[in-house]
Amino acid sequence: MKDTKQHWEKIFATKAENEVSWFQHYPKTSIEFIDLFDLPMDANIIDIGGGDSHLADVLIAKGYQNIYVLDISANALQRANKG
Repeated sequence: MKDTKQHWEKIFATKAENEVSWFQHYPKTSIEFIDLFDLPMDANIIDIGGGDSHLADVLIAKGYQNIYVLDISANALQRANKG
């Protein structure tokens, strides 16, 4: 696991968000999928491996209140908090 953590710490320390293959300014597919469930605004939603994605930001903007992001990389979470 240490090698995996080091790998992701390096990615999020050396690459800009738009330099990674999974970057989406607006996470359209994820939002469409979540919308299918018609969840209440106080539903607990966790983005596992969320890194510094914009999913949590979009969900908060839509009015969801209990959004959590889990990631192995502290660098990713720091970047997400700055965004």
